[in-house]
Amino acid sequence: MPEKGPPTIDPVASARWRAMAREPSPWLHEEVARRMQERLGWIVNPPAHWCDWDPLRGGMAGHALVAGRLKGAAQQIHESSGEAARAAVRGRLARRWWRPSDWLAPAVAFGEPAPDSVEMVWANMALHMSASPQALVAQWHRALAPDGFVMFSCLGPDTLRELRAMYEQLGWPAAGHAFTDMHDWGDMLAAAGFAEPVMDMERIVLTFATPARLLQELRGLGRNLHPQRFAGLRGRRWRARLEQALAEHLADPRQGGQLALTFEIVYGHAFKPAPRAPRQQRSWTKTRAELLADRPDGSGSMDFRAA
Repeated sequence: MPEKGPPTIDPVASARWRAMAREPSPWLHEEVARRMQERLGWIVNPPAHWCDWDPLRGGMAGHALVAGRLKGAAQQIHESSGEAARAAVRGRLARRWWRPSDWLAPAVAFGEPAPDSVEMVWANMALHMSASPQALVAQWHRALAPDGFVMFSCLGPDTLRELRAMYEQLGWPAAGHAFTDMHDWGDMLAAAGFAEPVMDMERIVLTFATPARLLQELRGLGRNLHPQRFAGLRGRRWRARLEQALAEHLADPRQGGQLALTFEIVYGHAFKPAPRAPRQQRSWTKTRAELLADRPDGSGSMDFRAA
């Protein structure tokens, strides 16, 4: 049965957004990567081989932080965006034979990891923009070796609550597609075969001096993938109206009058359990002669059979 994607994500728009990945990585993604890599300190046995899944948008500086924590660990770089993005990542992370500092550096490979080949999948701020999140989680599970683990982050449902309320109040179409609750992500991990999923979240409030700066940041972070979003291009008059509405509705006295937006950050962590050995069916059937032979006196008339 084919996977049923999130109802409020347009798969065509999602694919278009994925293909647009380019440098620099969004500031919020880098900050989330910085916070998530601190959680690697909880890992008793650090991975010897790990995969960074879509590092260009997930955070190139964040990748460097993780690599610094996992010194000596081999790296697999999987960039699922367009060819330009893959070339940019390879240009940044490939080892160079003419650099002495790279001679003893850990190996770096590019492309999707082979099944059961890595001990950690690191996926920062990607899951909420996927039109096929279950398939993506299944890819992570397939890439991991038994007892390997995934660490990921994504946006949660409280993200942009101020902007969503403004759009609703003005009678406009949805400001963005719906983001999945962390408990549902935990269920999805379990359904994909992961064990011991641990989910938690935090809220980060970003402030902006002007509507133009706010819109610039949002364009770097993502797109509205809702199927019922505004259709077609809108002109300067619409832009002016939007900026006026942002100035009126999002100014927060607690933030000195600056425009404030909330981002809910969901963090997830789960293990791929080692496969359990199949239970062997044991036969307890014995013939009459065998039963009699087992008796100390060699006698008996009862025939016992049980399969």
